[in-house]
Amino acid sequence: MTDRFARYTRLVCDRPHPNVLRVTMTNGRMNTVDSIMARELIDIWRDADQDPSVHTVLVTGAGKVFSAGGDFDAVEEVMNSFDARARSWKEARDLVYNVINCSKPVISSMRGVAVGAGMVVGMLADVSIATRDCKLIDGHTRLGVAAGDHAAIIWPLLCGMAKAKYYLLTCDSLNGEEAERIGLLSMVTDDADLDAKALDVAVRLATGAQSAIRWTKYALNNWLRQAGPIFDASLALEYMGFNGPEVAEGVASFKEKRAPNFPGNVPL
Repeated sequence: MTDRFARYTRLVCDRPHPNVLRVTMTNGRMNTVDSIMARELIDIWRDADQDPSVHTVLVTGAGKVFSAGGDFDAVEEVMNSFDARARSWKEARDLVYNVINCSKPVISSMRGVAVGAGMVVGMLADVSIATRDCKLIDGHTRLGVAAGDHAAIIWPLLCGMAKAKYYLLTCDSLNGEEAERIGLLSMVTDDADLDAKALDVAVRLATGAQSAIRWTKYALNNWLRQAGPIFDASLALEYMGFNGPEVAEGVASFKEKRAPNFPGNVPL
């Protein structure tokens, strides 16, 4: 392992194949994305892109969970500090664009739950693989903010506007099997087969024609670059919401494990 990958702490990097970089999100708390992991999830794509020995990146979560989403301490810091809000907005933007602009194919391997900030990487991967019972949730509106992050830029392309609107507006969860059925995932598999299947895809891409594969990814991702203004608007609206009354109630209801009671007279 080169020094550039040894420096990561929330991301454990190893090589199951000489040309496959496996990135495992881990922090002992259901792989929630705290401020450290957020920074590392931004940087890892640049490092992978610049390392000639890395042909594909395989991203997964430690243990039985891909990622349970954003860390509530980080959310409250963003709510209470303009500086934190500005920094976090830039980090969220950089994460999405760095995954899109990484020239190497990215494969996600998801089990357990994939929620919020952790879900960004899983859904933006070039090949997304999950277990049949993996629970997928974009929980933004349940938290009290607009669905920013990755959702507006890619969900309508993957599963169509009708399904994207339904799941992003309601925050209903869907399992891997249903997500594959509507086109949100590349494929699903049994839990026992997930790791082997994801590695098989990663190795196949790592040993294929590299310029052909990377240039195909680049061309296809122009659909996402073209949608950049849509993403920028969604992210700006999300972060505007962090200064509003709805997110305060959303966070409180999560912590108190109750249904939220959002104010009904918020101006638009």
